[in-house]
Amino acid sequence: MFVITTAYTGFNPMVLVRNGDAFWEFITKDFLPPALPKASRIPGIFESVLVTLALAMSATTIAAILAFFVSLFGSEKVSPFPRAAKYVRGFATFLRNIPALVWAFILFSSLGIGTGVGFVALCITSFAFMVRAFVETIEDVSQDCVESLEAVGASFPQRVAQAILPSCLCGFLSWYLYCIEVNIRASTIVGMVGGGGVGLTLFSYIKGFQYDIAFTIILLVAAMVIVVDRVTGRLRKEILK
Repeated sequence: MFVITTAYTGFNPMVLVRNGDAFWEFITKDFLPPALPKASRIPGIFESVLVTLALAMSATTIAAILAFFVSLFGSEKVSPFPRAAKYVRGFATFLRNIPALVWAFILFSSLGIGTGVGFVALCITSFAFMVRAFVETIEDVSQDCVESLEAVGASFPQRVAQAILPSCLCGFLSWYLYCIEVNIRASTIVGMVGGGGVGLTLFSYIKGFQYDIAFTIILLVAAMVIVVDRVTGRLRKEILK
């Protein structure tokens, strides 16, 4: 299978062997050692890192709130319109299958360069992902609990407040934290195509052939991702205990 698919793409693995020396020369001479930019630009780089972090968290939070309400209509177990549930899930699946990077390119022509592009792109993909995740979490709620509330005449908001939230809140929070982890990495990539934040800063140095400074920013982003992953991972474990 590997041979067939590789031959179909036209890729020649020997190219890596022949160009290996040039690749390592590029890495060792242009990227290494990492260098710092001018002192006047360092605060701006740290600010762009904070913008990326804030962008990921704000987009995820807005998406989670919207996804919660939409997921209530995507679950046949609690939706007041059960027949519409499959359409809600289908719409979320459609949005989820379009990567954030593609959304950024689509939005770039209308919103221009800036955090607005990154925010909306991350919001759309996070919303779609969490709708599906929240629906699956809701589907795990005991049917007996929901039916007992329906039997005593509980309204839709009452069923949500008394059956769904108590049973699903930990699951919702876990998916929310996971989505923050994903969006920290995605926001950097989206930023490189005009979504703002550290991704845009990184791209500007790469475009200017300042690879050693770009490598320093890459290390800074990697450190940020590791810290966020550790923190959110610990929180998820505590929530799911």
